Amino acid sequence: MIAPMPQPVDNSSNALETSPRMAPALHRQPVISTIGARAFLLEAPGHFDLAPQRRIWALAQALRQWDDLSEIVPGMTNLLAIFKATPADPDAVTVRLRDAWGRAESIDIKGKTVEIGVIYGGEHAIDLAALCDRSGLTDSEVVRIHHEGTYTVFALGSAPGFGYLHGLDPRIHMPRKTVPSLKMTKGCVTIGGMQTGVATLTGPNGWNSIGFADLQMFDPAAAVPAIMAPGDTVRFLPERIEL
Repeated sequence: MIAPMPQPVDNSSNALETSPRMAPALHRQPVISTIGARAFLLEAPGHFDLAPQRRIWALAQALRQWDDLSEIVPGMTNLLAIFKATPADPDAVTVRLRDAWGRAESIDIKGKTVEIGVIYGGEHAIDLAALCDRSGLTDSEVVRIHHEGTYTVFALGSAPGFGYLHGLDPRIHMPRKTVPSLKMTKGCVTIGGMQTGVATLTGPNGWNSIGFADLQMFDPAAAVPAIMAPGDTVRFLPERIEL
């Protein structure tokens, strides 16, 4: 089950480290809501950034000790907790989750580095021109800015193996499409808001494609099906540029 992904709040910082303005926000209470009878969604306070995400990682680690949970799904500055049975007292669950959030210490996951070769431009870069129009940058500048970035995997979701990558330069932020592309090809390198990623399925997609990666992002037969995990560092390497 995939945790709902809230629309991220754009901000002008590309820094991955905690900024001073983040500290007060992390002391505010999270928003906790029910999804169906057995699931509770906790949304971290503050901006969409690495500091609250690290605390979500810590909370997920703590909740794995709860015997009454069947599944824990950390998302983008949120966490979905699914119980084995319908809680008799939902308000008590909310209190438990809020207390667990209050005790959670931020953790820094030391993940691996994943390098992804990309063909920038070409037939799959169906949204590169629109991104250039919006940003005022040339296609070469967009490509350079994107591949020079270093990205952190915040969460997996939306499709098997899809990694939500944080660290995109604000100059190439691009809102998600109001009308999704009906059949975006698996492997398209995309931008959605202030995030980037690689499509892991062929099908409807509201993100903006700027290139293509010929890489199997998810293999259900593998010992570790997804090549990315939360906390990993991702770099995009230009294999070819077709502009």
